[in-house]
Amino acid sequence: MIKDLKQNQILAGLPPADYARLRSDLELVTLPVGEGIYEPDTYITHLYFPVDCIIARLYELENGTSAKTSLTGNEGIVGVSYLLGSESTSARTVALSGGTAFRIKASLLKKEFEFGGHLQRLLLRFIQSLLVQTEQIAVGALHHTIEQQLCFFLLMTLDRLSENELLFTHEQVSIFLGVRRESITVAAQKLELIGAIRYRRGHLTVTNRQELENRVGESYTVVSREYARLLEFTGFQAAEQS
Repeated sequence: MIKDLKQNQILAGLPPADYARLRSDLELVTLPVGEGIYEPDTYITHLYFPVDCIIARLYELENGTSAKTSLTGNEGIVGVSYLLGSESTSARTVALSGGTAFRIKASLLKKEFEFGGHLQRLLLRFIQSLLVQTEQIAVGALHHTIEQQLCFFLLMTLDRLSENELLFTHEQVSIFLGVRRESITVAAQKLELIGAIRYRRGHLTVTNRQELENRVGESYTVVSREYARLLEFTGFQAAEQS
């Protein structure tokens, strides 16, 4: 069964005419965990509107380490650098959580973006939210403990999923945060001791979200406030078309 396009917040915020113009050009695709969306320095051919998956941008260094710079779920779009004039990306982009997304040819969406109107405003608001997220990830890497960074990562992931169980290993989380696996294990054990999470190999369940929010630091508050403004705007637009 074809999923409702409006499960993506950007698509949900479009007026009927804009929505109808894009609909036939959107293709539903399945993205398993670990699926590569973009590789560094390769040409961007499609942009993606996540529906029930989460997509992460990872910078991989010459020494083999990596770190995420952003997470995108159904609140946004993946590949925005193309809309801003860059036909390739310097980061590897992968599916952190498997699911589905609608993809569209990059050249088609860029024409719509340059046309202006509601779609352009929605995308620019999302880009602003993405910049705030990237800034706070950078701040966290410098000033927050690994436990706080793990809490931030879990909360950002939870906000983009419909359930509290996350299919991650400590190794996968360490790659996304750019830290040693042993450090993630220690941080996760601390969160288990206070009842915030329960971890069984490959399955991490958040059992007390409030404990994560108590420990995460100010970065999550800054980012969630910015995304709330974005979703308020998309909700307003969606209300206009009903």
